[in-house]
Amino acid sequence: MGNEVSKKEVIMYIEFFATMLAEICAHSPLAPGRHLRWIIIANPTAGGFVMRSRLNKGRMAMEQCAAAAQTNPLREDCAPAQTAMQLCNNPALAACGLVTTEGPGSAADIARAFIDEAKENPAPFYLIITAGGDGTSLEVLSVLYHTHESLRSNMAVLRLPMGTGNDGADSPDLAAALELLIKPSRVEFTPALRLLTAPGGCTGDDGTGKTESKAPLLAFNILSVGLDAFVTHMTNKMKGKLPGDFYKLWVDIASLLYDRLYKVDFLDVKVLDGQGREVRSLREKLLLLAVGASGHRTYGSQKKILPDDRNVCAVKQMPLLRKLALKGLFTTGAHIDKPESLLFNAHRVEFSGSFPILAQMDGETVLLQREDFPAVIELTPPVIPVLKLG
Repeated sequence: MGNEVSKKEVIMYIEFFATMLAEICAHSPLAPGRHLRWIIIANPTAGGFVMRSRLNKGRMAMEQCAAAAQTNPLREDCAPAQTAMQLCNNPALAACGLVTTEGPGSAADIARAFIDEAKENPAPFYLIITAGGDGTSLEVLSVLYHTHESLRSNMAVLRLPMGTGNDGADSPDLAAALELLIKPSRVEFTPALRLLTAPGGCTGDDGTGKTESKAPLLAFNILSVGLDAFVTHMTNKMKGKLPGDFYKLWVDIASLLYDRLYKVDFLDVKVLDGQGREVRSLREKLLLLAVGASGHRTYGSQKKILPDDRNVCAVKQMPLLRKLALKGLFTTGAHIDKPESLLFNAHRVEFSGSFPILAQMDGETVLLQREDFPAVIELTPPVIPVLKLG
């Protein structure tokens, strides 16, 4: 069967995954002296559950991490969330605190129910574990962003790399991510990214005329406009419709088609620091403008668009042959040494253009129309409680 995994195997592996993860939580030193309640929000169609190569590697990592966790004392003050018992119709999974998603919006609904449980009983410390891809993570983090500070201060989120790209995970390596539960860790609040458009503007999904009400759009890894947003948009359309090898080729083709389908014209960009002071301005024909919640960020399945401490990367328009020559450098981060790349730090980036341009927020896309300008990408205050070792 090659890399294909049967439905029965997926179910069995998810039960194994839930059991191992519950064992890890039961021996975790997280939030010492507090009762611990956890929920695992798992996407059963994510690559880590349905691809055989990922499944076999994940099984080994889970067994090793569970064994490492068992060297810690067994906690008597922890248990799966009651929300899992209420929402999961599989008793084996519910007993481990795991709830599977059923489609778009499901992860957000589960997270809201878990937060409602935290409202009812604020005494324990609450842990959300996402086991999916960037879409699952985006839904859960968006719910946390809109949660009251008093609740967020009493919980944390751990994002396991169970999807295809996993750029929003706490580590691209499953064992490294699980170390945050096995070793002593602390909660650290990190900012989100917010896209704001001009008052009275509207956003369309793909240029077909469909529009939706303008509202702040959120990202928690990278928020960007231009070429990479187009590749993301086409990736979302073609994912699952093409065989793996041809799919990879299509992604390369999409990146070369961009300026045939969208006008690459001048963008006026103003860069501000955390005190609201303008520190830079530019007017360039830009292929892309990417802003990270911090430096050292990847997107597009671990492409190192922000490989150092700087959190903004702008790439100038260039001839086709030059694009072909530079395309592979984004995998290693070597693009930052080329004259077409501009990297800097910013708290807020304001930009305007004369033509529609696609934006992407952690893998979700929207088309910015001319009336949306000037648009803003800005860092929010630290709002997302994540785990850090130490």
